[in-house]
Amino acid sequence: MRTIKITRIAGFAAAFLTAILLSGGMAVAQSTQIHGLIDGRSGATMTVQAQETGSNVVVLLTDNTTVEDVEGKFHMRKKQMGMAALVPGLPVQVSGTYNAQNQLVAYDVKFKASNLKTAEDIQAGVAPVEEQTQAQQQQIAQQEAQLHQQQQEVAAEQAKIAANKAAVAAANKRFGELGDYNILGEVTVYFGNGKVAIDPQYKPQLVGLIQKAKTINAYLIQVKGYASSVGSAALNQKLSTERASNVTDFLEQNGIPLTNMLAPGAMGTSVQVAPDTTTEGQAENRRVVVQILQNKGIAGD
Repeated sequence: MRTIKITRIAGFAAAFLTAILLSGGMAVAQSTQIHGLIDGRSGATMTVQAQETGSNVVVLLTDNTTVEDVEGKFHMRKKQMGMAALVPGLPVQVSGTYNAQNQLVAYDVKFKASNLKTAEDIQAGVAPVEEQTQAQQQQIAQQEAQLHQQQQEVAAEQAKIAANKAAVAAANKRFGELGDYNILGEVTVYFGNGKVAIDPQYKPQLVGLIQKAKTINAYLIQVKGYASSVGSAALNQKLSTERASNVTDFLEQNGIPLTNMLAPGAMGTSVQVAPDTTTEGQAENRRVVVQILQNKGIAGD
């Protein structure tokens, strides 16, 4: 009987020790949450400057990573988003666990749609701050012409404009640094007047670009859509958006993972490569430019 009791006590002790070890293991794999600004993308990884520590954290994106647009007072309204929305300059909240390479393996990335719009505007080179500055300049000019006695108010408005210009310059400088990439391949797809579908003659070129991209370490694909200045600004913006989206869809359907694509840029008529006064010039401006990018840090430049 004494031997049986000793055996039971030993069994209980072993079970207790196992429970302690398991609880310790669970603590190691404890979830971590950071808040910060995306300051780089390279393939399936992105770098986030964490507000909590001020240092950069390498975040690993996987097929299991959930990307959500959260709005509302308590983030009650959520919308599932693609990884292409994770562009440099976007403030995010990342939840995940660290792996052996000290990478934060993300199972959830959250952001606000309003912040995404700002980041995309910076990427396209059209920051909302610049539009506010132009509006304030017009307002100041009208006030100076109509109400000379409001000179003090005008001076205050001019100070605001200077601050906004500095903010625009800082934002553009920041994005310029984030876009420090080598261009390792490029294809231009042209469209008919008012057309958004990809002409079959360009599909082999896009397939060739896809094959080349897959041979490059940590590549990113950038897609920018453009339109000629014929027609209204709203229509041209819509055309450039749909053209860029259709090309992006083709790339995804033919083997480019979402983790390797930046959000498509709808550039409208912002960059004209030929005069719109001729039919030929208009045809050159109706285009989508697809580029293979690689961060210069990875390339060793």
